[in-house]
Amino acid sequence: MLKRIGISFSLLFLIVGCSQTPEQDNNEVETTEVVEVEYDDSHRGDPLEGFNRVMWGLNYDILDPYLVRPVSVGYVEYTPSPIRMGIANFLANLDEPSSMVNNLIMGNGSVAMVHFNRFWLNTTLGLVGLIDIASAAEINKPDSKSFGDALGHYGVGNGPYFMLPGYGPWTLREAGDFVDGFYMPLSYLNFWQGLGKWGLEGMESRVQLISQEPMLEASPDPYALTRDVYLQRQDFKAEVEPEVDLDAEGELDDYLDEIDE
Repeated sequence: MLKRIGISFSLLFLIVGCSQTPEQDNNEVETTEVVEVEYDDSHRGDPLEGFNRVMWGLNYDILDPYLVRPVSVGYVEYTPSPIRMGIANFLANLDEPSSMVNNLIMGNGSVAMVHFNRFWLNTTLGLVGLIDIASAAEINKPDSKSFGDALGHYGVGNGPYFMLPGYGPWTLREAGDFVDGFYMPLSYLNFWQGLGKWGLEGMESRVQLISQEPMLEASPDPYALTRDVYLQRQDFKAEVEPEVDLDAEGELDDYLDEIDE
């Protein structure tokens, strides 16, 4: 749940707009016509929405505020920054080879070469990845790609959407990500080491997104917002062109125009 909740929060700023309150004179109240925008609560990729909403309540209302968030904040506040940075760099370096292979599968040869160069530089000169020498050399890290992203790139849909208890958003296509575990050096990790990697990375992501929590809280339907953002993020990672709902987009434009008047 740690990393999945972080991914869901990370794109909220892309779709949550800012509202403004018009200034009113003491003796005069200005009224504006309200434009009602209808939202479809159903989603074709969410056949288990009833179950998912119950699990959302468990994760969002209980597990995150009482376990995930405080543990993550404690880790960041009480672990010395050099140690945290070294751990984060080391764990991120382990993902470079799998991202390289998946980018090759997707036809992104130049991006795959970036991952390759980052891996050998950080593994050798960066003390097995503890120091991010590649970024210092202006070889910045691209977005990681999983095997599930490669499947999506070639037309495999997300499949059903699930909100898993204690884990967070997940789609059936992500089951293909197990293939990444066969690439070195991830193949050398046992179950507990892989679980530790996931937890440490998740805590870092969770703390970085605390400042964005009010955006989710301001949404009239945080579950639907999180689901839609997550699915859009999955398509973005797979480099799939999004389907544009022109009717909904027109209604949103009318709504925003009314606010600006």
